[in-house]
Amino acid sequence: MATMTRREQRDRTRRLLLETTVECLIEHGYAGTTTQRIQQRAGVSRGALLHHFRSKGDLLAAAIGHIAEVQLGQIRATAPDTRSERVAAVRAAMSGPFFQAGLELWLAARTDPELRAALLPSQREIGRAVRDVLAPDFPTRTELESLLMVLRGLALTSILRDDPALADAILAPHLHPHPPPPP
Repeated sequence: MATMTRREQRDRTRRLLLETTVECLIEHGYAGTTTQRIQQRAGVSRGALLHHFRSKGDLLAAAIGHIAEVQLGQIRATAPDTRSERVAAVRAAMSGPFFQAGLELWLAARTDPELRAALLPSQREIGRAVRDVLAPDFPTRTELESLLMVLRGLALTSILRDDPALADAILAPHLHPHPPPPP
């Protein structure tokens, strides 16, 4: 068995803390995600937690970056070829547990300017990546933003009422390009 280097141990502990933070956000929501809960669940000391993240804000900012990385990985892993596959890949990334964890942070950022400022860089990064994936199919900002708003709305609605057939019907107009206007 190979011994881990200090760097590998640090990276492993950091990744564990981020994964645990996301799990806590999913399971307990923002209010129930405390540094003590994260520390205990991850099985690390208070000193180890503080070594990696000086504050809860730093930890949550890094967690949104981690969520963004996972979502981007999901989109890129599918290597979508068609418009509907690209939309489906973005839809999958913008729903489910990781979306819910991110949503917890978005809602908290509404009243926490420090958290909001910490979240913006990761959100801009994922926004750029999503635009890069979808730009060939949605050339105007209005078309792209319309799709993203629909996807977010579907993800939010599914928390209380999951109706896949209705969601598919709502999304259908975005899956096929508009025919050119007649001459």
